[in-house]
Amino acid sequence: GDDTAGLVHTAAVKILFTSFRCETCSQEEAKYRCPRCMKYSCSLLCVKKHKLALSCNGVRDKTAFVSVNDFTDLNLLSDYRFLEDVGRAADAAARHLTVHNPTAKKLLYGLRNKARKCDIDLRTLPVGFTKRRENSTTFNCTEKKFYWHLKLIFPHSHAEYTLKGVPDDKTLADILKPYIDPVESDPVVCQRLKIYTVSPQSDVQILMKIENRKQNSVRYYELDARRSLLDNLKGKVIIEYPTFFVVLKTLKNNMVILGQGKYLFPVLLYLDILVK
Repeated sequence: GDDTAGLVHTAAVKILFTSFRCETCSQEEAKYRCPRCMKYSCSLLCVKKHKLALSCNGVRDKTAFVSVNDFTDLNLLSDYRFLEDVGRAADAAARHLTVHNPTAKKLLYGLRNKARKCDIDLRTLPVGFTKRRENSTTFNCTEKKFYWHLKLIFPHSHAEYTLKGVPDDKTLADILKPYIDPVESDPVVCQRLKIYTVSPQSDVQILMKIENRKQNSVRYYELDARRSLLDNLKGKVIIEYPTFFVVLKTLKNNMVILGQGKYLFPVLLYLDILVK
């Protein structure tokens, strides 16, 4: 069983070390092996001596080459922990730059302020949230125009697309053209969204979830495809960036649109939970 295996392993380690003498004093049998320089030592005193003599810190070089034949479970575990440490360090650096960088804070404040002046309640999430990291929305002071990060979800095709740098004066109809227009859309996208491209444009509906409502009281705004992105976002709460659901009227069965009673897509509710 496990106990037997443990005893065998311990015995094997002992045999391994008894076959080597301490490389510092050359007197006693080795009991330790330095993870960095791989030198054998017999005692704490010899360990300290070898570190001083070789300027060795005793810490394994995690980036050192290890051949496949010499690669053990310990190497695998060490590499895994090394990758975790790198991930934590990168995340900490990103958090530090965002949280403590006055310029980043100022830009974020300016973005929210510009949105407020356009009658848009733009809200940003704390550092670490996915939507905060994803958001690429900017405001061009020269043009006095927003360039929005935007997500389009096509529930009937189980597809979603992320757009960057969408000018706020572009109409929703023009934004959707590369996706559902039978002539102007990309052939690959067109094939994936075929159920939309073969449907009449009058059947297409663009919806946006109303924020800050209870889960059992989800409602959606119906947007006007003929109007600009800016006009459609006015008077609404946006958390980081807009997410639009593109649906077909003929396929709806229960999606609740504000002021229109019961029109709600179970598939949309499911997707909405996934988006969160």
